[in-house]
Amino acid sequence: MKIFDEVESEVQSYARSFPKVFCRAKGELLWDLDGNQYLDFLAGAGALNYGHNNALFKGALLDYIRADGITHGLDLHTKAKGEFLQTFSDNILAPRGMEYIIQFTGPTGTNAVEAAMKVARKVTGRQAIIAFTNGFHGVSLGSLTATGNSYHRDAAGILLSGTHRMPYDGYLGNGIDTTEYLDKALSDSSSGIGSPAAVIVETIQGEGGINSASIGWLRNLQSVCRKHELLLIVDDIQAGCGRTGDFFSFEEAGIEPDIITLSKSLGGYGLPIALVLMKPKLDQWKPGEHNGTFRGNSLAFVTAKAAIDHYWSDPSFSEDIKRKGSYISSRLNSIINQYGEGLLKSKGRGMFQGIDCVTGYLAKRVSEYAFEHQLIIETSGADDQVLKLLCPLTTSDQNLQGGIDIIEKAFQEVFAREENILQTMTNIDTCRI
Repeated sequence: MKIFDEVESEVQSYARSFPKVFCRAKGELLWDLDGNQYLDFLAGAGALNYGHNNALFKGALLDYIRADGITHGLDLHTKAKGEFLQTFSDNILAPRGMEYIIQFTGPTGTNAVEAAMKVARKVTGRQAIIAFTNGFHGVSLGSLTATGNSYHRDAAGILLSGTHRMPYDGYLGNGIDTTEYLDKALSDSSSGIGSPAAVIVETIQGEGGINSASIGWLRNLQSVCRKHELLLIVDDIQAGCGRTGDFFSFEEAGIEPDIITLSKSLGGYGLPIALVLMKPKLDQWKPGEHNGTFRGNSLAFVTAKAAIDHYWSDPSFSEDIKRKGSYISSRLNSIINQYGEGLLKSKGRGMFQGIDCVTGYLAKRVSEYAFEHQLIIETSGADDQVLKLLCPLTTSDQNLQGGIDIIEKAFQEVFAREENILQTMTNIDTCRI
């Protein structure tokens, strides 16, 4: 359709990688206008953990619309909001022994991050936030200060301040615990760090290249925060809502964040909703201090409740995600062993995994081949060098296998066609060391 080229902004991104006009979707499948069927391993960049047009949510949504349920209610008390809060409290918070106040922000993840950093500053009376290398927390100006990627930061057009950057787990190589450096910097009055308000961290850096923090590192980070009286903010916008197997990505580490941000798949149906969870003592907002016209999507309340009721009321769904995650790990490692020659690396955990292709060129070629063979899969990382699997958690075993079969064939074909690619990868990997 010419209309996209004629009137849509050049800022479009995913449409460049997957240049088709899509018209229908169901589960993990998409169809274009020509009737071609695609496996979707992008899943709305993590906003569709339960797949497209999930029938369980659709029925609840249509019933609500037919009954003239409130579509827009600002932050008024509504039946839909109350039922969501009750369900979230009963099925997510209570079973985990978690006590948090829930704040509804604007409907996007970046707004939740903005609110989380703002309340941390308000409560502590301090300004600086500690963020990490390769972190991604959004592109509105406040959250962009915590985002590491220079491509996004440079687009701001102004000097970004208010954060200190620290090395993420593994950034300085294996065997180096970067929380020790953070502890040292916070302990040294001449480090230039001062006394920040909070630390913000992703347990798995999705846009940063599926860098996964170890359990030990996360625990040490919490200890450093408590030692220096910093609030710990976990940005669980992409890694949460079951992506790693547990509802929250930090559960395995046993840490207790002071503040948690959620969005993306929380709405269940791809409907936008975002919230901030904070310890009760931190809820020091005055009425309307952080507001927005769309802070609470009633339709998303309905589908989010349905998602939690159906998938998170017993442990079987979580166990199935972990089973699929183990299958993904074994398949990716098999591909690496067959084609990587010690260069390719698997990354991530649960159903949040990928392959570090060393070069953005290789990752792009694999993604392009996959798309030519009806699989949609994106890349991430500073140089787009990581092939990123983000398929719906509800993907059938057959389609999960079929999608990874295409990925394996893509590596086989690219390596067969481009004989010099291994030497290029070796040179880049040597430079990184």
